Amino acid sequence: MATSRLDVTEKAKALIQELSSTHGDLMFYQAGGCCEGTQPQCFEKGGYFPRMNDALIGLAEGFEFWVDRDLFEYWKHAHFTLDVLDGFGPGGFSLETPLGKTFKVHYRLFSEDELANLAPVQRNE
Repeated sequence: MATSRLDVTEKAKALIQELSSTHGDLMFYQAGGCCEGTQPQCFEKGGYFPRMNDALIGLAEGFEFWVDRDLFEYWKHAHFTLDVLDGFGPGGFSLETPLGKTFKVHYRLFSEDELANLAPVQRNE
């Protein structure tokens, strides 16, 4: 079995379930900076369109998790864990913002064994 690039904490799973019950299908996008910083943003599916060559690194509770192409190049040797915190993120565009929550990613570098067996990413064309 290939090494996953993405995991989701129990707190994030609960929030994703809450958001999907209200908004339907979701998607996540983690940009490389600007007004939204590098916090992951949660949108209704189709509410944001990944750019060419952005990377789909996995699914968060069945919903696509996209990473900006440049940010992915920087973090391609790291595992992402999607978590949620109380408080407002830097952008405020994400669906959890009105609930006083913000998604956050924790990173760790892959081990040599994990790197040798990484799940492939899908690129947006």
